[in-house]
Amino acid sequence: MGGVETSIQPSGYLLELSLDWIVLRASENIHHLLGESHVTLIDEPLGRFVHSQALHDLRNLFSRLSASTGIARAYRVRLTDDPDLFDIAFQQFGDRVVLEAAPSPPDGLGETLSAVGGLAAGLAGETGAGLLEAAARRMRALTAFDRVTLLLGDSKATSSRTGVPFRAGANASLSDDFPALVADSTAGAVPIFPRDDEDSVAAIALLCAPSADRLAELGERGFASTMRIPVTAGGMKIGEFRLAHTNRRQPSFELHAAAELFAQMLALRLELDEATNG
Repeated sequence: MGGVETSIQPSGYLLELSLDWIVLRASENIHHLLGESHVTLIDEPLGRFVHSQALHDLRNLFSRLSASTGIARAYRVRLTDDPDLFDIAFQQFGDRVVLEAAPSPPDGLGETLSAVGGLAAGLAGETGAGLLEAAARRMRALTAFDRVTLLLGDSKATSSRTGVPFRAGANASLSDDFPALVADSTAGAVPIFPRDDEDSVAAIALLCAPSADRLAELGERGFASTMRIPVTAGGMKIGEFRLAHTNRRQPSFELHAAAELFAQMLALRLELDEATNG
């Protein structure tokens, strides 16, 4: 997974770490997060630059990630003497770890995640195309995006906010290699230093910057922000939610986690229906 010239969106920060917490790469805006130049961080232990309590919390997060798969998250973490709080997302790929940080929303921690159960319960009694349409509507209610399209095999269901000028099929026809989150399709990209690391895995970042071609796709469709949420069953991807909004949106790792949880609940429901209907 060569990541030469990989960049991150300016709404977030990125560190690429070894398994023993040595900084291997850093986004060139990292001084806003840790108060140190990206050059200074390279080949140094992360513990030199964050509070001991924050380091302890992040190590615990990392230990949970190491024992599982996917993305581990922590919310409202204070990393330095700066009073600002950040949400953290961890992903591991081979012998490298990608740590992302984004400013914590000012309030509402837990509200989005707590809404998932009720929305998933609302799928009860739905089957077939009706189930997919209900899932798309509820994902839009959960996330407040303007349009949600659920792709599942050859089936498709879309829910759009009334009056939003999206052309038919705009979500479904997007390329399959967009990042999980695009906060602002008009924003620039922040390089990751050093820029010539063939072994980098930063391309897996939730906030990896889209390529120029992908940004052109968003502009052509009038999308300012997007989110992609896979639907998986038995460890295999069977479908995907594609979300789009006409205005830029500050990225939220909690919202992404809630959307992933809802997609998991839908996958369980689909598996149950398949087992029941044989």
